[in-house]
Amino acid sequence: MTEQENILSIEALTVALPAWADRPHAVESVSLTLGRNEILCVVGESGSGKSVMARSILGLTTSRHVRPSAGRILYSGEDLLQAMPERMRALRGSRIAMIFQEPMTALNPVLTIGKQIEEAIAVHLPASRDERRRKVLEMLAAVQLPDPARIHGAYPHQVSGGQRQRAMIAMALILEPDILIADEPTTALDVTTQAQVLALIRDMQRKRRMAVLFITHDFGVVAEIADRIAVMQHGKLVEHGPARSVLELPAHPYTQALLAAVPDLAPAPARHGFEGAPVALKVSGLQKAYRGKGIFRAASSHVVHAAKDVAIEIRRGETVGIVGESGSGKSTVARCIARLVEPDAGEIRVGDVDFGRLSHGALRRNRKRIQMVFQDPYGSLDPRQSVGSLIAEGPLIHGATAEASRQRALELLSLVGLDARSADRFPHEFSGGQRQRIGLARALALDPDVLIADEPVSALDVSVQAQVLRLLADIRERLGLSMLFITHDLRVAAQVCDSIAVMRHGEIIEFGRTEAVFNAPSHPYTQTLFAAVPGREWSLHRFAASNP
Repeated sequence: MTEQENILSIEALTVALPAWADRPHAVESVSLTLGRNEILCVVGESGSGKSVMARSILGLTTSRHVRPSAGRILYSGEDLLQAMPERMRALRGSRIAMIFQEPMTALNPVLTIGKQIEEAIAVHLPASRDERRRKVLEMLAAVQLPDPARIHGAYPHQVSGGQRQRAMIAMALILEPDILIADEPTTALDVTTQAQVLALIRDMQRKRRMAVLFITHDFGVVAEIADRIAVMQHGKLVEHGPARSVLELPAHPYTQALLAAVPDLAPAPARHGFEGAPVALKVSGLQKAYRGKGIFRAASSHVVHAAKDVAIEIRRGETVGIVGESGSGKSTVARCIARLVEPDAGEIRVGDVDFGRLSHGALRRNRKRIQMVFQDPYGSLDPRQSVGSLIAEGPLIHGATAEASRQRALELLSLVGLDARSADRFPHEFSGGQRQRIGLARALALDPDVLIADEPVSALDVSVQAQVLRLLADIRERLGLSMLFITHDLRVAAQVCDSIAVMRHGEIIEFGRTEAVFNAPSHPYTQTLFAAVPGREWSLHRFAASNP
Protein backbone atom coordinates (compact mmCIF):
# COMPACT_ATOMS: atom_id res chain seq x y z
CA MET A 1 0.00 0.00 0.00
CA THR A 2 1.40 3.41 -0.92
CA GLU A 3 1.14 6.58 1.12
CA GLN A 4 -1.60 7.92 -1.14
CA GLU A 5 -3.87 4.92 -0.57
CA ASN A 6 -6.47 4.81 2.16
CA ILE A 7 -5.55 2.85 5.25
CA LEU A 8 -8.98 3.33 6.82
CA SER A 9 -12.37 3.49 5.09
CA ILE A 10 -15.62 4.16 6.90
CA GLU A 11 -18.49 3.15 4.63
CA ALA A 12 -22.09 4.20 5.37
CA LEU A 13 -21.56 3.75 9.11
CA THR A 14 -24.71 3.98 11.22
CA VAL A 15 -24.64 3.75 15.02
CA ALA A 16 -28.02 3.19 16.66
CA LEU A 17 -29.17 4.92 19.84
CA PRO A 18 -31.63 3.41 22.34
CA ALA A 19 -35.36 3.96 21.87
CA TRP A 20 -35.50 6.60 24.62
CA ALA A 21 -32.86 8.85 23.01
CA ASP A 22 -33.71 12.16 21.33
CA ARG A 23 -32.88 10.77 17.88
CA PRO A 24 -32.63 7.25 16.40
CA HIS A 25 -28.93 7.34 15.43
CA ALA A 26 -25.75 8.76 16.97
CA VAL A 27 -24.08 8.37 13.56
CA GLU A 28 -26.07 8.06 10.35
CA SER A 29 -24.68 6.81 7.01
CA VAL A 30 -21.25 8.44 7.46
CA SER A 31 -18.58 7.64 4.86
CA LEU A 32 -14.99 8.84 5.28
CA THR A 33 -11.51 7.76 4.25
CA LEU A 34 -8.19 8.26 6.00
CA GLY A 35 -4.95 8.10 4.06
CA ARG A 36 -1.45 7.36 5.29
CA ASN A 37 0.61 10.32 6.43
CA GLU A 38 -2.33 12.73 6.75
CA ILE A 39 -4.37 14.38 9.51
CA LEU A 40 -8.14 14.34 9.12
CA CYS A 41 -9.94 16.62 11.58
CA VAL A 42 -13.55 15.77 12.40
CA VAL A 43 -15.33 18.80 13.85
CA GLY A 44 -18.78 19.44 15.24
CA GLU A 45 -20.56 20.42 18.41
CA SER A 46 -21.43 18.17 21.36
CA GLY A 47 -23.85 15.50 20.21
CA SER A 48 -22.71 15.62 16.58
CA GLY A 49 -21.55 11.98 16.75
CA LYS A 50 -17.86 12.59 16.08
CA SER A 51 -16.58 10.80 19.22
CA VAL A 52 -19.04 7.91 18.80
CA MET A 53 -17.79 7.43 15.24
CA ALA A 54 -14.16 7.46 16.39
CA ARG A 55 -14.76 5.02 19.24
CA SER A 56 -16.66 2.68 16.90
CA ILE A 57 -13.43 2.11 14.97
CA LEU A 58 -11.94 0.38 18.01
CA GLY A 59 -15.19 -1.10 19.31
CA LEU A 60 -15.15 1.25 22.32
CA THR A 61 -18.73 2.54 22.26
CA THR A 62 -19.70 3.43 25.80
CA SER A 63 -22.92 1.40 26.12
CA ARG A 64 -24.40 -1.85 24.84
CA HIS A 65 -27.36 0.28 23.73
CA VAL A 66 -25.10 2.36 21.46
CA ARG A 67 -23.72 0.11 18.75
CA PRO A 68 -23.03 0.06 14.98
CA SER A 69 -26.13 -1.16 13.16
CA ALA A 70 -25.06 -0.76 9.52
CA GLY A 71 -22.03 -0.07 7.36
CA ARG A 72 -18.38 -1.14 7.37
CA ILE A 73 -15.12 0.09 8.89
CA LEU A 74 -12.24 -1.22 6.77
CA TYR A 75 -8.67 -1.23 8.10
CA SER A 76 -6.35 -2.29 5.26
CA GLY A 77 -9.34 -4.09 3.75
CA GLU A 78 -10.43 -5.86 6.97
CA ASP A 79 -13.91 -5.05 8.31
CA LEU A 80 -13.40 -4.18 11.97
CA LEU A 81 -17.12 -4.44 12.70
CA GLN A 82 -16.92 -8.17 11.87
CA ALA A 83 -13.67 -8.82 13.76
CA MET A 84 -13.67 -11.19 16.73
CA PRO A 85 -12.88 -9.75 20.20
CA GLU A 86 -9.45 -11.41 20.19
CA ARG A 87 -8.60 -9.74 16.89
CA MET A 88 -9.72 -6.33 18.16
CA ARG A 89 -7.56 -6.73 21.28
CA ALA A 90 -4.59 -7.48 19.04
CA LEU A 91 -5.23 -4.37 16.92
CA ARG A 92 -5.90 -1.92 19.77
CA GLY A 93 -2.71 -0.11 20.66
CA SER A 94 -0.50 -2.05 18.27
CA ARG A 95 -2.01 -0.96 14.92
CA ILE A 96 -4.70 1.56 15.91
CA ALA A 97 -4.10 3.66 19.01
CA MET A 98 -6.17 6.31 20.77
CA ILE A 99 -5.48 9.40 22.86
CA PHE A 100 -8.36 10.34 25.13
CA GLN A 101 -9.58 13.80 26.09
CA GLU A 102 -8.93 13.55 29.83
CA PRO A 103 -5.69 11.73 30.66
CA MET A 104 -6.35 11.79 34.42
CA THR A 105 -9.36 9.49 33.98
CA ALA A 106 -7.74 7.43 31.19
CA LEU A 107 -4.63 6.65 33.26
CA ASN A 108 -4.67 4.19 36.19
CA PRO A 109 -4.04 6.24 39.36
CA VAL A 110 -2.41 3.36 41.28
CA LEU A 111 0.21 2.49 38.63
CA THR A 112 3.24 4.55 37.69
CA ILE A 113 3.27 6.08 34.24
CA GLY A 114 6.18 3.88 33.21
CA LYS A 115 4.37 0.69 34.28
CA GLN A 116 1.28 1.64 32.29
CA ILE A 117 3.23 2.27 29.10
CA GLU A 118 5.28 -0.91 29.60
CA GLU A 119 2.03 -2.85 29.90
CA ALA A 120 1.20 -2.05 26.24
CA ILE A 121 4.54 -3.55 25.18
CA ALA A 122 4.12 -6.62 27.39
CA VAL A 123 0.70 -7.42 25.91
CA HIS A 124 1.80 -7.18 22.28
CA LEU A 125 5.56 -7.89 22.10
CA PRO A 126 7.95 -10.49 23.53
CA ALA A 127 10.38 -8.18 25.36
CA SER A 128 12.29 -8.43 28.62
CA ARG A 129 11.71 -6.00 31.49
CA ASP A 130 14.93 -4.15 30.68
CA GLU A 131 13.98 -3.87 27.01
CA ARG A 132 10.54 -2.54 27.91
CA ARG A 133 12.01 0.05 30.27
CA ARG A 134 14.53 1.17 27.67
CA LYS A 135 11.83 1.58 24.99
CA VAL A 136 9.59 3.53 27.36
CA LEU A 137 12.40 5.90 28.41
CA GLU A 138 13.24 6.50 24.74
CA MET A 139 9.60 7.27 23.96
CA LEU A 140 9.22 9.58 26.96
CA ALA A 141 12.23 11.49 25.67
CA ALA A 142 10.80 11.47 22.12
CA VAL A 143 7.62 13.21 23.32
CA GLN A 144 9.82 15.86 24.95
CA LEU A 145 9.09 15.07 28.59
CA PRO A 146 11.72 16.47 30.97
CA ASP A 147 13.63 13.91 33.05
CA PRO A 148 12.15 10.72 31.52
CA ALA A 149 13.40 8.58 34.42
CA ARG A 150 11.46 10.69 36.93
CA ILE A 151 8.30 10.63 34.80
CA HIS A 152 8.67 6.85 34.39
CA GLY A 153 8.46 6.38 38.16
CA ALA A 154 5.81 9.04 38.81
CA TYR A 155 2.11 8.47 39.36
CA PRO A 156 -0.40 10.41 37.18
CA HIS A 157 -1.30 12.88 39.95
CA GLN A 158 2.38 13.78 40.41
CA VAL A 159 2.78 15.40 36.98
CA SER A 160 1.06 18.33 35.27
CA GLY A 161 -1.87 18.08 32.85
CA GLY A 162 0.37 18.71 29.86
CA GLN A 163 2.83 16.05 31.02
CA ARG A 164 -0.01 13.54 31.50
CA GLN A 165 -1.19 14.21 27.96
CA ARG A 166 2.36 13.70 26.65
CA ALA A 167 2.51 10.42 28.57
CA MET A 168 -0.75 9.37 26.88
CA ILE A 169 0.78 10.21 23.51
CA ALA A 170 3.86 8.14 24.41
CA MET A 171 1.61 5.20 25.33
CA ALA A 172 -0.29 5.52 22.05
CA LEU A 173 2.88 5.67 19.94
CA ILE A 174 5.05 3.11 21.76
CA LEU A 175 4.08 0.29 19.35
CA GLU A 176 4.30 2.52 16.24
CA PRO A 177 0.66 2.18 15.13
CA ASP A 178 -0.55 2.87 11.61
CA ILE A 179 -3.47 5.00 12.84
CA LEU A 180 -3.69 7.42 15.75
CA ILE A 181 -7.14 8.54 16.93
CA ALA A 182 -6.97 11.72 19.03
CA ASP A 183 -10.28 12.57 20.75
CA GLU A 184 -10.17 16.22 21.91
CA PRO A 185 -6.64 15.74 23.31
CA THR A 186 -5.97 19.45 23.90
CA THR A 187 -9.36 20.74 25.10
CA ALA A 188 -8.43 20.86 28.79
CA LEU A 189 -4.94 22.28 28.27
CA ASP A 190 -3.58 25.81 28.59
CA VAL A 191 -2.77 27.65 25.40
CA THR A 192 1.02 27.20 25.56
CA THR A 193 0.75 23.50 26.53
CA GLN A 194 -1.88 23.05 23.81
CA ALA A 195 0.49 24.50 21.22
CA GLN A 196 3.28 22.17 22.37
CA VAL A 197 1.06 19.07 22.22
CA LEU A 198 -0.27 19.98 18.75
CA ALA A 199 3.27 20.52 17.46
CA LEU A 200 4.30 17.19 19.01
CA ILE A 201 1.44 15.27 17.37
CA ARG A 202 2.20 16.86 14.00
CA ASP A 203 5.93 16.15 14.34
CA MET A 204 5.45 12.51 15.40
CA GLN A 205 2.89 11.99 12.63
CA ARG A 206 5.34 13.19 9.98
CA LYS A 207 8.28 11.20 11.33
CA ARG A 208 6.30 7.96 11.59
CA ARG A 209 4.09 8.59 8.52
CA MET A 210 0.97 7.83 10.53
CA ALA A 211 -2.63 8.49 9.66
CA VAL A 212 -4.25 10.70 12.33
CA LEU A 213 -7.98 11.05 12.97
CA PHE A 214 -8.28 14.17 15.14
CA ILE A 215 -11.61 14.89 16.88
CA THR A 216 -12.18 18.48 18.00
CA HIS A 217 -14.65 21.37 18.18
CA ASP A 218 -11.89 24.02 18.14
CA PHE A 219 -11.39 25.59 14.72
CA GLY A 220 -8.13 27.17 15.88
CA VAL A 221 -6.75 23.65 16.40
CA VAL A 222 -8.15 22.60 13.02
CA ALA A 223 -6.45 25.51 11.26
CA GLU A 224 -3.18 24.59 12.94
CA ILE A 225 -2.87 20.92 11.96
CA ALA A 226 -5.56 19.65 9.55
CA ASP A 227 -4.90 18.35 6.04
CA ARG A 228 -8.59 17.60 5.51
CA ILE A 229 -11.73 18.52 7.48
CA ALA A 230 -14.99 16.62 7.98
CA VAL A 231 -17.89 18.50 9.60
CA MET A 232 -20.59 16.54 11.45
CA GLN A 233 -24.02 17.70 12.62
CA HIS A 234 -26.62 15.54 14.40
CA GLY A 235 -24.77 12.37 13.40
CA LYS A 236 -24.49 13.23 9.70
CA LEU A 237 -21.53 14.29 7.61
CA VAL A 238 -22.51 17.70 6.20
CA GLU A 239 -19.22 18.89 4.68
CA HIS A 240 -15.87 17.37 3.78
CA GLY A 241 -12.83 18.66 1.95
CA PRO A 242 -9.28 20.04 2.07
CA ALA A 243 -8.64 22.16 5.17
CA ARG A 244 -8.03 25.39 3.29
CA SER A 245 -11.22 25.07 1.24
CA VAL A 246 -13.45 24.35 4.23
CA LEU A 247 -11.92 27.11 6.36
CA GLU A 248 -11.93 29.79 3.67
CA LEU A 249 -14.96 28.83 1.55
CA PRO A 250 -17.34 26.73 3.66
CA ALA A 251 -20.25 25.47 1.58
CA HIS A 252 -22.73 24.16 4.15
CA PRO A 253 -24.76 26.64 6.25
CA TYR A 254 -23.85 24.74 9.45
CA THR A 255 -20.12 25.05 8.74
CA GLN A 256 -20.59 28.72 7.93
CA ALA A 257 -22.44 29.23 11.23
CA LEU A 258 -19.73 27.42 13.21
CA LEU A 259 -16.98 29.52 11.67
CA ALA A 260 -18.97 32.72 12.17
CA ALA A 261 -19.28 31.88 15.88
CA VAL A 262 -15.49 31.57 16.41
CA PRO A 263 -14.38 34.71 18.30
CA ASP A 264 -11.82 36.86 16.50
CA LEU A 265 -8.36 37.13 18.00
CA ALA A 266 -8.31 40.78 16.96
CA PRO A 267 -9.87 42.90 19.75
CA ALA A 268 -13.41 44.20 19.42
CA PRO A 269 -13.80 47.97 18.87
CA ALA A 270 -13.01 49.87 22.07
CA ARG A 271 -16.00 50.88 24.20
CA HIS A 272 -16.21 54.28 25.86
CA GLY A 273 -18.42 56.07 28.34
CA PHE A 274 -17.34 54.39 31.56
CA GLU A 275 -14.00 56.20 31.96
CA GLY A 276 -15.42 58.89 34.26
CA ALA A 277 -17.93 56.62 36.01
CA PRO A 278 -17.68 55.85 39.75
CA VAL A 279 -15.34 53.04 40.79
CA ALA A 280 -17.39 49.88 41.38
CA LEU A 281 -14.53 47.67 42.63
CA LYS A 282 -11.06 48.57 43.86
CA VAL A 283 -8.59 45.89 44.94
CA SER A 284 -5.12 46.70 46.23
CA GLY A 285 -2.32 44.68 47.83
CA LEU A 286 -4.31 41.42 47.61
CA GLN A 287 -2.30 38.45 48.82
CA LYS A 288 -3.05 34.74 49.22
CA ALA A 289 -0.60 31.91 49.84
CA TYR A 290 -1.13 28.18 50.26
CA ARG A 291 1.20 26.00 52.30
CA GLY A 292 1.64 22.32 51.54
CA LYS A 293 0.40 19.81 54.13
CA GLY A 294 1.52 16.27 54.77
CA ILE A 295 0.30 13.26 56.71
CA PHE A 296 2.91 13.45 59.45
CA ARG A 297 3.53 17.22 59.48
CA ALA A 298 1.08 20.03 59.88
CA ALA A 299 2.71 21.99 57.09
CA SER A 300 5.65 21.71 54.75
CA SER A 301 8.04 24.43 53.71
CA HIS A 302 6.47 24.49 50.24
CA VAL A 303 4.51 27.73 49.76
CA VAL A 304 2.49 28.65 46.66
CA HIS A 305 1.76 32.36 46.27
CA ALA A 306 -1.57 32.34 44.42
CA ALA A 307 -1.89 36.13 44.68
CA LYS A 308 0.95 38.59 45.25
CA ASP A 309 0.10 42.28 45.67
CA VAL A 310 -2.73 42.12 43.11
CA ALA A 311 -4.34 45.48 42.29
CA ILE A 312 -7.47 45.86 40.12
CA GLU A 313 -9.88 48.74 39.54
CA ILE A 314 -13.21 48.43 37.72
CA ARG A 315 -15.53 51.34 36.97
CA ARG A 316 -19.30 51.07 36.63
CA GLY A 317 -20.13 49.56 33.24
CA GLU A 318 -16.56 48.35 32.60
CA THR A 319 -15.35 44.79 32.02
CA VAL A 320 -11.84 43.90 33.18
CA GLY A 321 -10.46 40.52 32.18
CA ILE A 322 -7.85 38.40 33.91
CA VAL A 323 -6.08 35.97 31.58
CA GLY A 324 -3.42 33.41 32.30
CA GLU A 325 -2.71 29.71 32.38
CA SER A 326 -3.81 27.17 34.99
CA GLY A 327 -2.07 27.90 38.27
CA SER A 328 -1.57 31.58 37.47
CA GLY A 329 -3.85 32.56 40.37
CA LYS A 330 -6.67 34.17 38.40
CA SER A 331 -9.48 32.08 39.92
CA THR A 332 -8.01 32.46 43.41
CA VAL A 333 -8.08 36.25 42.97
CA ALA A 334 -11.74 36.07 41.90
CA ARG A 335 -12.69 33.95 44.90
CA CYS A 336 -10.77 36.20 47.29
CA ILE A 337 -12.60 39.25 45.94
CA ALA A 338 -15.96 37.48 46.44
CA ARG A 339 -14.80 36.36 49.93
CA LEU A 340 -15.35 32.72 48.99
CA VAL A 341 -11.68 32.34 49.93
CA GLU A 342 -10.24 34.49 52.70
CA PRO A 343 -7.29 36.59 51.51
CA ASP A 344 -4.17 36.87 53.68
CA ALA A 345 -3.90 40.63 53.15
CA GLY A 346 -5.11 43.48 50.99
CA GLU A 347 -8.04 45.83 50.55
CA ILE A 348 -11.25 45.03 48.66
CA ARG A 349 -13.64 47.97 48.27
CA VAL A 350 -17.04 47.64 46.59
CA GLY A 351 -18.23 51.19 46.13
CA ASP A 352 -17.98 52.72 49.59
CA VAL A 353 -17.96 49.39 51.46
CA ASP A 354 -14.71 47.85 52.74
CA PHE A 355 -15.73 44.38 51.58
CA GLY A 356 -12.52 42.72 52.67
CA ARG A 357 -12.96 43.59 56.36
CA LEU A 358 -16.64 42.82 56.80
CA SER A 359 -17.52 40.53 59.70
CA HIS A 360 -19.37 37.32 58.83
CA GLY A 361 -22.72 38.83 59.75
CA ALA A 362 -22.10 41.99 57.75
CA LEU A 363 -20.68 39.92 54.88
CA ARG A 364 -23.91 37.92 54.67
CA ARG A 365 -25.90 41.15 54.38
CA ASN A 366 -23.56 42.54 51.71
CA ARG A 367 -23.06 39.36 49.66
CA LYS A 368 -25.51 40.63 47.08
CA ARG A 369 -23.07 43.39 46.05
CA ILE A 370 -20.71 40.83 44.42
CA GLN A 371 -22.16 37.81 42.63
CA MET A 372 -20.39 35.07 40.70
CA VAL A 373 -21.07 32.97 37.61
CA PHE A 374 -19.10 29.72 37.78
CA GLN A 375 -17.42 27.65 35.08
CA ASP A 376 -19.58 24.56 35.53
CA PRO A 377 -23.26 25.55 35.71
CA TYR A 378 -24.36 21.98 36.37
CA GLY A 379 -22.10 21.66 39.41
CA SER A 380 -23.15 25.05 40.80
CA LEU A 381 -26.94 24.50 40.52
CA ASP A 382 -28.75 22.37 43.12
CA PRO A 383 -30.23 19.47 41.08
CA ARG A 384 -33.10 19.07 43.60
CA GLN A 385 -34.44 22.61 43.18
CA SER A 386 -36.47 23.98 40.30
CA VAL A 387 -34.92 26.76 38.26
CA GLY A 388 -37.44 29.29 39.53
CA SER A 389 -36.66 28.52 43.17
CA LEU A 390 -32.91 28.66 42.50
CA ILE A 391 -33.18 32.17 41.07
CA ALA A 392 -35.67 33.34 43.73
CA GLU A 393 -33.57 31.98 46.61
CA GLY A 394 -31.25 35.03 46.83
CA PRO A 395 -33.98 37.69 47.03
CA LEU A 396 -35.84 35.54 49.57
CA ILE A 397 -32.78 35.30 51.82
CA HIS A 398 -32.37 39.07 51.66
CA GLY A 399 -35.93 39.82 52.76
CA ALA A 400 -38.08 39.87 49.63
CA THR A 401 -41.51 38.27 49.77
CA ALA A 402 -42.14 34.91 48.13
CA GLU A 403 -44.35 36.52 45.49
CA ALA A 404 -41.83 39.29 44.69
CA SER A 405 -38.99 36.76 44.52
CA ARG A 406 -40.96 34.54 42.17
CA GLN A 407 -41.84 37.48 39.95
CA ARG A 408 -38.18 38.57 39.90
CA ALA A 409 -37.17 35.03 38.82
CA LEU A 410 -39.63 35.10 35.92
CA GLU A 411 -38.38 38.53 34.79
CA LEU A 412 -34.78 37.33 34.85
CA LEU A 413 -35.56 34.17 32.90
CA SER A 414 -36.97 36.41 30.20
CA LEU A 415 -33.93 38.71 30.42
CA VAL A 416 -31.53 35.81 29.75
CA GLY A 417 -33.64 34.51 26.86
CA LEU A 418 -35.50 31.62 28.51
CA ASP A 419 -39.26 31.03 28.61
CA ALA A 420 -40.90 31.88 31.94
CA ARG A 421 -42.56 28.44 31.82
CA SER A 422 -39.13 26.86 32.38
CA ALA A 423 -39.19 28.11 36.00
CA ASP A 424 -40.73 24.82 37.16
CA ARG A 425 -38.17 22.63 35.42
CA PHE A 426 -34.96 21.25 36.96
CA PRO A 427 -31.30 21.90 35.92
CA HIS A 428 -30.83 18.48 34.30
CA GLU A 429 -33.64 19.26 31.86
CA PHE A 430 -31.63 22.04 30.19
CA SER A 431 -28.64 22.11 27.84
CA GLY A 432 -25.23 23.37 28.98
CA GLY A 433 -25.77 26.78 27.41
CA GLN A 434 -29.21 27.10 28.99
CA ARG A 435 -27.82 26.14 32.40
CA GLN A 436 -25.23 28.89 32.06
CA ARG A 437 -28.04 31.36 31.33
CA ILE A 438 -29.77 30.16 34.52
CA GLY A 439 -26.55 30.68 36.49
CA LEU A 440 -26.36 34.21 35.10
CA ALA A 441 -30.01 34.90 36.02
CA ARG A 442 -29.36 33.68 39.56
CA ALA A 443 -26.34 35.98 39.89
CA LEU A 444 -28.33 38.97 38.60
CA ALA A 445 -31.27 38.34 40.93
CA LEU A 446 -29.67 40.46 43.67
CA ASP A 447 -28.78 43.43 41.42
CA PRO A 448 -25.04 43.15 42.15
CA ASP A 449 -22.62 46.05 41.83
CA VAL A 450 -19.99 43.65 40.43
CA LEU A 451 -20.44 40.39 38.51
CA ILE A 452 -17.51 37.95 38.55
CA ALA A 453 -17.59 35.49 35.63
CA ASP A 454 -15.08 32.66 36.18
CA GLU A 455 -14.51 30.85 32.86
CA PRO A 456 -18.26 31.07 32.09
CA VAL A 457 -18.02 29.79 28.48
CA SER A 458 -14.99 27.47 28.51
CA ALA A 459 -17.12 24.29 28.67
CA LEU A 460 -19.52 25.35 25.90
CA ASP A 461 -19.60 24.64 22.17
CA VAL A 462 -18.57 27.50 19.92
CA SER A 463 -22.09 28.50 18.83
CA VAL A 464 -23.50 28.30 22.39
CA GLN A 465 -20.43 30.21 23.59
CA ALA A 466 -21.21 32.98 21.10
CA GLN A 467 -24.81 33.17 22.35
CA VAL A 468 -23.76 33.47 26.00
CA LEU A 469 -21.14 36.12 25.17
CA ARG A 470 -23.73 38.15 23.24
CA LEU A 471 -26.08 37.83 26.20
CA LEU A 472 -23.41 39.06 28.64
CA ALA A 473 -22.64 42.04 26.39
CA ASP A 474 -26.34 42.88 26.06
CA ILE A 475 -26.96 42.71 29.82
CA ARG A 476 -23.84 44.77 30.52
CA GLU A 477 -25.15 47.53 28.25
CA ARG A 478 -28.70 47.43 29.57
CA LEU A 479 -27.85 47.27 33.28
CA GLY A 480 -24.56 49.20 33.32
CA LEU A 481 -22.98 46.13 34.89
CA SER A 482 -19.36 46.03 36.09
CA MET A 483 -17.67 42.70 35.35
CA LEU A 484 -14.51 40.85 36.30
CA PHE A 485 -14.10 38.25 33.56
CA ILE A 486 -11.74 35.32 34.21
CA THR A 487 -10.60 33.28 31.19
CA HIS A 488 -7.68 31.45 29.61
CA ASP A 489 -9.20 31.86 26.12
CA LEU A 490 -7.59 34.91 24.53
CA ARG A 491 -10.15 34.97 21.69
CA VAL A 492 -12.97 35.36 24.22
CA ALA A 493 -11.04 38.00 26.19
CA ALA A 494 -10.46 40.00 22.99
CA GLN A 495 -14.21 40.27 22.38
CA VAL A 496 -15.49 40.79 25.93
CA CYS A 497 -12.97 42.81 27.93
CA ASP A 498 -12.32 46.54 27.98
CA SER A 499 -9.04 46.06 29.82
CA ILE A 500 -6.82 43.03 30.33
CA ALA A 501 -4.67 41.90 33.26
CA VAL A 502 -2.21 39.10 32.47
CA MET A 503 -1.35 36.89 35.45
CA ARG A 504 1.57 34.57 36.00
CA HIS A 505 2.58 32.86 39.26
CA GLY A 506 0.16 34.97 41.26
CA GLU A 507 1.30 38.33 39.89
CA ILE A 508 -0.19 40.72 37.36
CA ILE A 509 2.70 41.12 34.95
CA GLU A 510 0.92 43.29 32.38
CA PHE A 511 -2.19 45.45 32.42
CA GLY A 512 -3.79 47.80 29.91
CA ARG A 513 -6.63 48.47 27.49
CA THR A 514 -7.42 45.34 25.51
CA GLU A 515 -6.41 46.69 22.10
CA ALA A 516 -3.06 47.92 23.49
CA VAL A 517 -2.21 44.61 25.17
CA PHE A 518 -3.25 42.53 22.16
CA ASN A 519 -1.66 44.72 19.50
CA ALA A 520 1.61 45.42 21.32
CA PRO A 521 2.18 43.11 24.32
CA SER A 522 5.22 44.31 26.25
CA HIS A 523 6.02 41.43 28.61
CA PRO A 524 7.81 38.38 27.13
CA TYR A 525 5.33 36.02 28.81
CA THR A 526 2.37 37.85 27.26
CA GLN A 527 4.07 37.69 23.88
CA THR A 528 4.62 33.93 24.31
CA LEU A 529 1.00 33.45 25.39
CA PHE A 530 -0.38 35.24 22.33
CA ALA A 531 2.01 33.52 19.93
CA ALA A 532 0.85 30.10 21.20
CA VAL A 533 -2.85 30.57 20.31
CA PRO A 534 -3.74 27.70 17.91
CA GLY A 535 -4.65 28.95 14.46
CA ARG A 536 -3.38 32.45 15.24
CA GLU A 537 -2.34 33.25 11.68
CA TRP A 538 -5.62 31.92 10.29
CA SER A 539 -7.59 34.04 12.78
CA LEU A 540 -5.72 37.24 11.93
CA HIS A 541 -5.94 36.55 8.19
CA ARG A 542 -9.68 35.92 8.50
CA PHE A 543 -10.15 39.17 10.42
CA ALA A 544 -8.10 41.14 7.87
CA ALA A 545 -10.11 39.66 4.99
CA SER A 546 -13.43 40.63 6.61
CA ASN A 547 -12.20 44.12 7.58
CA PRO A 548 -10.32 45.42 4.49
